[in-house]
Amino acid sequence: MPAPTQASLMKKSSQEPLQLTTRPHFLVLDGLRGVAALTVLIFHFMEIVVPDPSKSFITHGYLAVDFFFCLSGFVIAYAYDNRIGQLGSWAFFRLRLIRLHPLVVIGAVIGLICFVLDPFSKLYALKGPGKTALLFVSGSLMIPYPAVPERYHNLFHLNPPTWSLLWEYIANIVYALILYRISRKTLVGLTIVAAIALCITANAYGNVGVGWGIGNEYGGLPRVAGSFLLGMLVFRSGWRITNSLGFVPISILLLLAFLVPYRVGLNQFTEPFLVLVYFPFLIALGAGTQTNPFWDRLCNWLGDLSYPLYMVHYPFIWLFMSYLEARKPTAGQLWVLVPVLTVALIAFAQLIMAYVDTPIRRYLSGK
Repeated sequence: MPAPTQASLMKKSSQEPLQLTTRPHFLVLDGLRGVAALTVLIFHFMEIVVPDPSKSFITHGYLAVDFFFCLSGFVIAYAYDNRIGQLGSWAFFRLRLIRLHPLVVIGAVIGLICFVLDPFSKLYALKGPGKTALLFVSGSLMIPYPAVPERYHNLFHLNPPTWSLLWEYIANIVYALILYRISRKTLVGLTIVAAIALCITANAYGNVGVGWGIGNEYGGLPRVAGSFLLGMLVFRSGWRITNSLGFVPISILLLLAFLVPYRVGLNQFTEPFLVLVYFPFLIALGAGTQTNPFWDRLCNWLGDLSYPLYMVHYPFIWLFMSYLEARKPTAGQLWVLVPVLTVALIAFAQLIMAYVDTPIRRYLSGK
């Protein structure tokens, strides 16, 4: 496979376990991952503040998950296609568990604390310690347990983003058992089938924002399949668009996808286009550009922050929702509160990364 046009030997990778640190990676793609994670955070706040999706400026923020899946397919193929045969499937699974699962459990712990101590909600009293314990076990082991219909019947109430990690795990398992072995021709065929399935899903639900709760749980399969396979295809086909745009212009192009207006009757057409065409294009663009040392450092930080931020923010969204329901703050108060909470959650994710997740992964890696 061709070498990346923009790669730098980094001290640590934001996506791989700590012992797999010598392979170059794409810094702009790391930065884009961070931009997508920040988008998810803002999107989740706006879901509560502006429940009507047609009136929110960032309603398509949920497509960041599809970007994550596509980027994951690209990164996994790049990191493991030529190594997994020698490494072995079980070693691959262990490495991915070390990389991903500590934050799954950390997110469940934070979700449990917020659920039990929420001063504005009576949900814990309603569910009781037994059902709450099952919610925690469910979240920690990624076994769906949609036991809170009062709040949208999420598959994993304590930390709803866990649903996408479940599908990420499934994609990784299928990759290690099957996908890394298949030819490019077979990969193209599977990608076409998955893309058709995603279009059918979008038409059935009116959008692709599915997979997270009761009534749409199976929609996660075409979402992860279409995007993950496309990411693999971008890498294996050597689709790199050499350019001098750098991080900022490409990140703006990514943000534009999330700012596309939400229109009933059109989403089932615009969203598959963004997922199946636009996101792979952006990954090819990001893989073919270069940055200077300043942007390298920023992209590296954003990439490192992205997964912790994604996995620890939502319990505080529940607290925010409880506060809004109980206290009904004014629009002026929300204009102050949301930015302050956004910055606070970024700082919190940074602390979790530095003092909890990274030490745990070092320990599990034997370092």
